[in-house]
Amino acid sequence: MELGLAGRRALVTGAGKGIGRGTVQALHAAGVQVVAVSRTRADLDSLVRECPGVEPVCVDLGDWEATERALGNVGPVDLLVNNAGVALLQPFLEVTKEAYDTSFNVNLRAVIQVSQIVARGLISRGAPGSIVNVSSQASQRAITNHSVYCSTKGAVDMLTKAMALELGPHKIRVNAVNPTVVMTPMGQANWSNPQKAKTMLDRIPLGKFAEVENVVDIILFLLSERSSMTTGSTVPVDGGFLAS
Repeated sequence: MELGLAGRRALVTGAGKGIGRGTVQALHAAGVQVVAVSRTRADLDSLVRECPGVEPVCVDLGDWEATERALGNVGPVDLLVNNAGVALLQPFLEVTKEAYDTSFNVNLRAVIQVSQIVARGLISRGAPGSIVNVSSQASQRAITNHSVYCSTKGAVDMLTKAMALELGPHKIRVNAVNPTVVMTPMGQANWSNPQKAKTMLDRIPLGKFAEVENVVDIILFLLSERSSMTTGSTVPVDGGFLAS
């Protein structure tokens, strides 16, 4: 399927690893000019070597002021992928203020801030656009030790719908993808225990975790005009987990 993305400019957060890096690679291969945002300089350096022409921006999205300085003058962006996220796992009774603040600052507040920057630019240009927020199956199902993470992703799902409602009249579409466990460095770190992994795999009808490209394929579809009538949606990439 030809997605017709060539010649457009995209911004991808959390671009250094995992889903974000895979998204940058796929967009670059499709002829998209990509602004890659990560807090880790070494990841950006290797990404630029791999995908010449990618524009790196190194910033911690948990810092509002630093993000404004880094992205406030980013220039015209047509496509946005809000992928940056953290998963700080704690039993509910041991949740700390630091874990709460970091999780909501990166997983939710940064989505609002970066989306505002991009959407304001689109509206000022009178240009259509597409935003994809990377959520999780954990937005819709409770998972042990994930109380804060589940809460941030539940908020992302509702934010996606609210953004779609308000930005739709400006021809800006907003959707979310909701993956199961993905075999990224973060996914591998949190689900490397075979017994823990089995409890999740037993709830997935397809019996496997997702690979990065499974999620990237859906992200690119939602960015493209092939999904031109789709906005405010949360799209599972979960092997059937949410159906079980």
